[in-house]
Amino acid sequence: MTVSAPSGVQFPAPPAPSGDASMWNRVLALHVRVENRLAAVLQRRHGIGLSEYRALGHLAAAPDHELRMQELADRIGLNQSSVTRLVARLHEAEFTYRDLCPNDRRGVYTVLTDAGRTRHAEAAATYEETLREALEEAARADPDLAAVVTALRAA
Repeated sequence: MTVSAPSGVQFPAPPAPSGDASMWNRVLALHVRVENRLAAVLQRRHGIGLSEYRALGHLAAAPDHELRMQELADRIGLNQSSVTRLVARLHEAEFTYRDLCPNDRRGVYTVLTDAGRTRHAEAAATYEETLREALEEAARADPDLAAVVTALRAA
């Protein structure tokens, strides 16, 4: 089978995705659907984005409620530049403050404030409820996503 490009050039049709690629595409479809819902609800109800919520959660769970910038970046899956902007937003909202590492003056910690701990605690119930609802809606709407949700919940 061939596929025509707008220019009229003929290309062979791409091969059907393998079982793993097909499964991964379903996981990604579920991820996008759920992440978009979580981001919208957290922003609307609590004035924070999904990355801010996750950063506050990692800081709340960390010893002394602080993490080095690189540790935070690794935990939430952002590059150094993106985590720097994220921490600047958290600092501006007074959810965190920066502290220098006592053993290495070049090291910078991000430290959770009481306001940040409170905002995370307030948003946690919304996050859990929205996550559950988004997964259930995805499962009802698409049998392929239902299989993914069931498998992930069983894991």
